Order: sequence, then C-alpha cells, then structure tokens
Amino acid sequence: MTGSEIKLQESPSQTAGPYVHIGCLPIASGIEGVYSEDPGSRMINEATKGERIKIEGCVYDGEAVAVTDAIIEVWQADSMGNYPVEKPSNDTFSGWGRVACNQDSGEFEIETIRPGAVAFDEGRLQAPHITLWIVARGINVGLHTRLYFADEDLANANDPVLSQIDPASRAQTLIAENRGAGCYRFEIYLQGDRETVFFDI
Repeated sequence: MTGSEIKLQESPSQTAGPYVHIGCLPIASGIEGVYSEDPGSRMINEATKGERIKIEGCVYDGEAVAVTDAIIEVWQADSMGNYPVEKPSNDTFSGWGRVACNQDSGEFEIETIRPGAVAFDEGRLQAPHITLWIVARGINVGLHTRLYFADEDLANANDPVLSQIDPASRAQTLIAENRGAGCYRFEIYLQGDRETVFFDI
C-alpha cells in the first residue's frame, strides 16, 4: 500500500472514566507519592494580590441529581485583568486551577481571587468572569462555560459575551450568587430546563 492510499480515521470519542481522576488528581484519588500536591489545587498564595473569594457549587445532571465524579478546571485573569500565561504576574498567581467534586455530595469549592475586567476588542471590556471546563462520566467532550458575578451588574449588562446569549434570560445561568463574606454560589446544570449555557470553543 502506498502512502497516498493510507486513510487515517478519527478515533471515536469516549466518556471520561475513573482514570481521568487518577491522571489529573492522583492525591484526591488516594494515590500518594506522585506529586507533593495535585496539579492546580492551589491558585493563590500569601503574595497574591487581589480580593480573596471562594466559589461553592454543585454539578447536576438532567434529572437535577448531583454528579459526583466531575472534575472542574478553572481559567481566569488576575485582579488587573491580565492572564498570567500572557502577562506573567510577579505574585505567582497561576490563573489556573483544578478541583474534583465531592464523591458523595457532588459539591465543589474553588479558592481564588476576584478577576479584573479583561480586554475584548475596540477598547471594550469583558465583565470580570472565570472560565470553567467540566468533564465527567457520560461527557464525551469537555464542556466550557463561564461564571460571572451577581454584584457586577453594570459590567455584566455591557459584557460582549453575555449580550449575545439568546434568549437573554439564559444568561442568568452564568451568574454566581453573592453569599457575602467573599463567598459565591454557582450551580452547573448539564441538561434540563435549567441547563447552564455552554460555549462551543
């Protein structure tokens, strides 16, 4: 068979299985000695500038039952609106994190800082937001969504991404509730009447 006759086929997608947790979060999976701490488990330290916040929430399936095997990756700008991968920060803020949902309750918790407004185009700014990537058993391709803050009303109203969601009422699925004392609550629904808006990236 000549090289011109070889036809490569796309590998079929598969749902995330138990090895995703082992590979991404070995310590959380009960495997010691691979890392001193799981990659992405700590986004901030004592030198990190900005307002400390905590995000709590849960991932639900189409029947509103908690998904207990989800992993969530976090990508965000620093307090000045800069992504560390593009403009490294001198306070070692990573801008990236990874957490596993609790295997009994499906709850997750993210400790980070409030992000600044991020530049868009033509001088416009995006409202402060955090990008989330969710993977779990039954999900063939990781899901991308965003978390915005309920106490950023003006910025949210002018955000170039939120303004494109149709119908506009679904934008509320991306707004984290302010619980006070730097704590926000964000629920993620994979399907159903309350399905979170996901982005095709």
